[in-house]
Amino acid sequence: MSSKNQFVKRFLMMLTGILFISICVGCYRLSGFGVDAFTCMNLGISGFIHMSFGTWQLIMNAVILIVVFFTARKCIGAGTIVNMVCVGYGADFICWVTLDVLKIDMTLPLRIGALLIGCLFAGIGVAFYMVAEMGIAPYDSVALIIENTSKKRIQFQYARVMSDVACVIIGVLFCIAAGNNLWMIVGIGTLINAFCNGPLIQFFRTHVTEPLLHRHEKGTDRTDECRNSQKSQVKE
Repeated sequence: MSSKNQFVKRFLMMLTGILFISICVGCYRLSGFGVDAFTCMNLGISGFIHMSFGTWQLIMNAVILIVVFFTARKCIGAGTIVNMVCVGYGADFICWVTLDVLKIDMTLPLRIGALLIGCLFAGIGVAFYMVAEMGIAPYDSVALIIENTSKKRIQFQYARVMSDVACVIIGVLFCIAAGNNLWMIVGIGTLINAFCNGPLIQFFRTHVTEPLLHRHEKGTDRTDECRNSQKSQVKE
């Protein structure tokens, strides 16, 4: 496969992954069964300071990006920026179209369906754009940083669980402080995401996205470059 065709394939995988993540976040919010861990934190904080979710998520991503720049610079790419800007606003758009434009009544079966779609798209979406090797979202880099800072004593899937649980705790505290409805951001969907998303990402990377990308290619995974980059920085 030519380098041009391979670039197009990676670019499309990156866009597909970020689209899936936007759908995931939107579906979690529509389900009313709780949102994913990072969204939980950002909804809790944005509600506390009375700022739109998309704008606050962009600010939070920018803050984390600064840390990633100094600790895992090779993880930054076009996908990093697209993810930072598009996921929060994409989720806002999905919720707006569903509730305000189409005025769909989210009955219990629809809420359950939205939850299942959110759970599925959360893992496969991150797996798609991580393996595309065009940059990793600032928050998704956190688990890689933990893994490599611990010299792989804490594997990626467990590092992801740690960061997700921490985000849920922060989101809950800010939501309570703001006096908002806690159960709109925390629920069974949040627990499923916090404890299962890391293993799901690893599963889809191993069995779906990496075989799909490298079927006709020999090369190095960008996420491995992130790990190797961080290893050298830890040694220094």
